[in-house]
Amino acid sequence: MTFGFASSGAAGMSGHLTSAALSADSAHRLARMLEPAEWSAAGIPLLRNPREVVGALHALHRPGPATAVLAVLDPDERLRASASFSRRATATDGWVFRNALLAQLRRVIPHDLRRRTPVRTAVLLYCRDGDARWTQEDGAWMWGLRDACTLHGLRCGAYITLTQDGWQVLGEGRAGRRPSVGSRPETFSETDPPAPRTGGAASEVLRRAAAR
Repeated sequence: MTFGFASSGAAGMSGHLTSAALSADSAHRLARMLEPAEWSAAGIPLLRNPREVVGALHALHRPGPATAVLAVLDPDERLRASASFSRRATATDGWVFRNALLAQLRRVIPHDLRRRTPVRTAVLLYCRDGDARWTQEDGAWMWGLRDACTLHGLRCGAYITLTQDGWQVLGEGRAGRRPSVGSRPETFSETDPPAPRTGGAASEVLRRAAAR
């Protein structure tokens, strides 16, 4: 049996390959993200009343930092299903985010792949630290949402961030100060009820959540 050390040339080659692999992985991750301009150009359908949708999802799930809230809306923007989960990935990678979103969709609602044209729309509310400016993490979530919707037969809807500054629909410029990270769910009087258009059992769940 022979023991020894690799030559400096071999060591240098190994280090070079490692750096090249890391560079390729970084390039792939950058390719799996969307910037706001690309998102806007993709023709993402606008929410008629984003404040209602954000308020309803915030009241129902009460997300904290690094929490994603995925919701499926029907053509009348009534909530048909939703799920919240914490980000566990260490890397900002749209492929990883896509898989996480797709797993949640498969858990809460049947796919619409048999339809010629998607009817239901998925929107994503992501609660994070920092300010409202777009980040690469947002871009990876956008890529992941678009791809997950395609694989589940849904329309890709709005991507919304929730930060200390409030909420913002990325790529549209629509925003509000409440709710925000750490804020209590808003309650509304009967004379001024911006109740979300949810209908059925979901409407009752959101009504009780908003009244807490």
